[in-house]
Amino acid sequence: MFSLAQNKHRLARLGRDTTGGPAVEFALLLPVLLLLVLGALQFGITLNNYIVLTNATDAAARVMAMARGSTTPYSTTTSQVSASASNLTSTNLTVTVRVNGTLCASDSTCQTSLTTNQGKPVIVQASYPCDLTVYGHNYAPGCTLSTQSTELIQ
Repeated sequence: MFSLAQNKHRLARLGRDTTGGPAVEFALLLPVLLLLVLGALQFGITLNNYIVLTNATDAAARVMAMARGSTTPYSTTTSQVSASASNLTSTNLTVTVRVNGTLCASDSTCQTSLTTNQGKPVIVQASYPCDLTVYGHNYAPGCTLSTQSTELIQ
């Protein structure tokens, strides 16, 4: 067994030992660093979803603007949004189409509106829920990405 003097000497030497300091500091900072990195990653994914949604809305507005002779302008436009935003969940997409300010929600109403409003604007709006959850905490509950595009009817 060690004597009391040897134990005091070992305890003093242990108190001066700083070899594990960086490991302790890293262990304390690791959760904060992971939160920042994962938060930036999640924000980047959300920003990518917004850009994809914007591009899909632009493509759908172009399709709708040129669909004056089509029998299925509304179906073609909503399908274009889903096709252009293939990495988004299509069941979560909400698409609204307006011709010269008037809502059209079916092929027949859109076809009539397109025929009588040549040169007027067609507006395609789309929304998609966003998810900013990091470590199980949602930092923006109820967040929705929304965009709209306007084209003139050909």
